[in-house]
Amino acid sequence: MLQSEHSRILSALLLCLLLLSACGSAGSAVLPRSTPSSTASALRSPSPGKPASASVIPTASGTVAAPPHYRSHLLLRGYGRPDDLALDAKGNLFFSDAHNGTINRLNQDGSVSVLARGLAAPEGLVVLQDGTIIIAEQRTNRLLQLMPGAQMPLVLRTLPGTPSNQPCKAGIDGIALDSTTQTLIVPDSPTGEVYRMSLDGRALQPLASGMVRPVGAAVDGAGNVYVADECGHAVWRISPNGHKVRFGGFGMPDDVAWDGHGNLLVIDLAPAVHALIRLQLATGQRETLASQGFIEPQGLVIDKHDRIYVADDYANMIVEFTPT
Repeated sequence: MLQSEHSRILSALLLCLLLLSACGSAGSAVLPRSTPSSTASALRSPSPGKPASASVIPTASGTVAAPPHYRSHLLLRGYGRPDDLALDAKGNLFFSDAHNGTINRLNQDGSVSVLARGLAAPEGLVVLQDGTIIIAEQRTNRLLQLMPGAQMPLVLRTLPGTPSNQPCKAGIDGIALDSTTQTLIVPDSPTGEVYRMSLDGRALQPLASGMVRPVGAAVDGAGNVYVADECGHAVWRISPNGHKVRFGGFGMPDDVAWDGHGNLLVIDLAPAVHALIRLQLATGQRETLASQGFIEPQGLVIDKHDRIYVADDYANMIVEFTPT
């Protein structure tokens, strides 16, 4: 009788323990193996022998990732000294030649058309929708306007700064079009100021100051302005409300381009670097896309197909980098 009573008590205790264990496990959510969460999917390693696809990974900007690899192709070699680059609405590539004082177009057949001669060290270029070319003339620190079909440009505006032969005091270099406002972004290199200018040259509004030698410029789709500070060893981001963020650690950044995928492309012409660099703005991560064969890379532009063009005025070449 006593042994039977003990057995009933032990059975009851075991039943309680089983119930408690079941209740404890019921509070844990377990995802079915066939429907993993989006986070788990994004972090999952690719199958052996099958690389992960970079084209479907969202970036911080909400767009797909930039191409991971490129194939280089020499577009032009031994013609003048290509400096800054620009594309028109049809995808034609234009380049300035500060050494020879010319503005040129690289044609589809590989030939070169000289559009203007006799300029005082032309540098930055912007090609407007109607084919008008805005030119930054370094030696005079002014902006010129070359109308379609014209052989000589008109003076659009002279900037406040006075260029000199002192280190980091040369005249204007790169310029950029802000398509969100249809205005020009104009770094005034001798003064360290960056201006916003109307396309007719009449209005000149201060945008940012305090840079050592602002040269190249670019604008993203949200209206953020990026400026290469060549002698300040940095790139700056200027938000539409005027807030500045500095990305340091560069050698001599000369030109910048927005790739549309949350990254800034940077040309660094410092002798120890001379490279095309991709800066991921959300994380600060940097990646060297190309460095071989450069002597003094200067011009930089990217088209809507993610093809990158780089000009090197000392190597006398323009190189195209095509996604693979």
